[in-house]
Amino acid sequence: MDKDILLNIKGLKTYFYTFDGVVKAIDGIDLTVYEDETLGIVGETGCGKSVTSLSVLDLVPPPGKIEAGEIWFEGQNLLTKSKKEMREIRGGRISMIFQDPMSSLNPVFTIGDQITAVLRVHQNLDKYQARQRAIKVFHTVRLPDAEQMLTKYPHELSGGMLQRVMIGMALSCQPKLLIADEPTTALDVTIQAQILKLMHDLKHEMRTSILLITHDLGVVAKICQRVAVMYAGAFVEIGDLRVVFQAPKHPYTLGLLRTIPRLGHRRERLDTIKGRVPNLIHPPPGCRFHPRCPQATDICRQRRPVMVKVGAGHQVACHLYPPA
Repeated sequence: MDKDILLNIKGLKTYFYTFDGVVKAIDGIDLTVYEDETLGIVGETGCGKSVTSLSVLDLVPPPGKIEAGEIWFEGQNLLTKSKKEMREIRGGRISMIFQDPMSSLNPVFTIGDQITAVLRVHQNLDKYQARQRAIKVFHTVRLPDAEQMLTKYPHELSGGMLQRVMIGMALSCQPKLLIADEPTTALDVTIQAQILKLMHDLKHEMRTSILLITHDLGVVAKICQRVAVMYAGAFVEIGDLRVVFQAPKHPYTLGLLRTIPRLGHRRERLDTIKGRVPNLIHPPPGCRFHPRCPQATDICRQRRPVMVKVGAGHQVACHLYPPA
C-alpha cells in the first residue's frame, strides 16, 4: 500500500490485574492504520477489540495497565506522552465514538454546552465562535434544525440523532483518526444504514482515517477497505477486505464468515464455531484457537504461530502457513 502510515501499533500488551489473576486482554499485537482508510477490527465479544482502542487513547480503566509495546501516531510514540499531552491529542487529533451515546453524554447539560466545551478546549475558540462551529458541524452530520438542537438535552433525542451528535462532536475538531466502537449496535437496521453512509461520506469529505470496531461483518463489508480479525487478545488475520472475505486463510476467519446467513442459500441450521473464547487468565498454550479449530495439529497445541505474509496485503497467524 502506497499510503502513508498514520497509526502503527507494535507489540502492544495490555493486562488487567484482578483478584483471580492477570487477564492478558491484549497480548502482543501489531497493527497499522494508513492515512485516509477505514480499517475494521472484528471478533467475538471479549476478544480485546475495545481494549485496543482504549489503549490507543490511554483510557484503559483500572486495574488495567499497558505493559509493553509502542503506539506511534503521526511519528510520535503515544506511550511516552504525559497525561496533559494525551488530553490535547484526544478529541483533537484522535476522536472516538462510543457504543452507547447516552452513556457518553452528560444528561444534565445541553447538547450545545457539551459540543462547545469540546471546541473551546481543543480549538481555542470563544463562546460565540464555538457555537457557530457547532451549528456548522450539525449541518454537516445532517441534523435537522441545528440551532434548536443545541438547546436539547440528550434524553430528548432519538438513538439515531444522538449518534449523529456524537459523530459531530468527534469530527468537530477535524481529527486525523476517528475510532468508532460499535457505533451502530443499538440502532435499528434503517438508522444503522444511515449512520454508516454518513460516516463513509464524512470520511471522504474530511480525509479522516477510521478505525471501526465491531462484531458485525456486514458493517465491515459496507465501509471498510481492510479488516483485522481478532481472537483472544491477538490478531489472527489482516488484509484487504475483498481478499479476506473471498479467500480467508485462518480457520477462525473462515468460521466467522460461515456463520453469516446468505440470501438464496437455504439451510436448516446456521453454521457455528464450537466452543467459546478462552479464559485470558489461563489461555491455552500454543495457538489460542486450537481447542476450537477443526484443523488443529500437535504444533498448534505447542507453539504460538507468528504473523506471515500469504499474499499482497494479506497476513495470517496460523501453522497451516509456516514462515518462509
